Amino acid sequence: MKIIWIYLILISSIFANEYYAKLEPIESYEVKAAVAGKIIYSNSKIEGLKANNSTIIEIDSQVNKVELEQSKNKLKYIDEMLQIEKNNYDRLNQVSSKSAFEKDTQKLKVINLESSKADMIINIETLKDTINNKKLVEKSNYIFNIAVKDGDYVNPGTLLYEAKDLSKGKLEFFVPIAQIDEIKNKDIYLDGKKSDIKISKIYDVADATNISAYKVELIIDDVKIFSRLVKIEFK
Repeated sequence: MKIIWIYLILISSIFANEYYAKLEPIESYEVKAAVAGKIIYSNSKIEGLKANNSTIIEIDSQVNKVELEQSKNKLKYIDEMLQIEKNNYDRLNQVSSKSAFEKDTQKLKVINLESSKADMIINIETLKDTINNKKLVEKSNYIFNIAVKDGDYVNPGTLLYEAKDLSKGKLEFFVPIAQIDEIKNKDIYLDGKKSDIKISKIYDVADATNISAYKVELIIDDVKIFSRLVKIEFK
């Protein structure tokens, strides 16, 4: 019986510019780990709720923070050493009795320290990025699913949680290629009621499944209920 019902819907859609689509959030996100580490906080209480600048997942970053502080100290020492060696090089250059070899040797010391400084700056920025990637905060998205719990160890690419943007809704459905031009300038009716919605996007290439139809997208403002089936008509 269910198969017959679906078949009738499809037949009516073909001949009456009538389609059905599930009303989904405008965007859905799968947030994956960018770095490896142990989960020290998983905010399971927010699952199924909207975030409000909420920490969702935190990965242990204590060692990274210690390393960052030590790297900053090392950078200070390198700066001090670099300044000393630069001064030595400047003084050496002013002494005519010093050989070119001695001057070049001193210059190499300066170059090596400048290279070490550049490497340390890169290391510091990398550590900052790693620490930031270990604390995941959501501003306002709906937290749909949290995939890890406290104590889990994750690798880069591990799914941490799924979030959805509920600020708007989206209807996606497929229209036969031959009928695309017919619907472009028609009014759009949702569940039998005329709306002021316009087509947001028409994909000009058919996908692998719907080889004779283009995907059409409608954007809906002020959605009250998501995941419901919506009837779409073009008249």
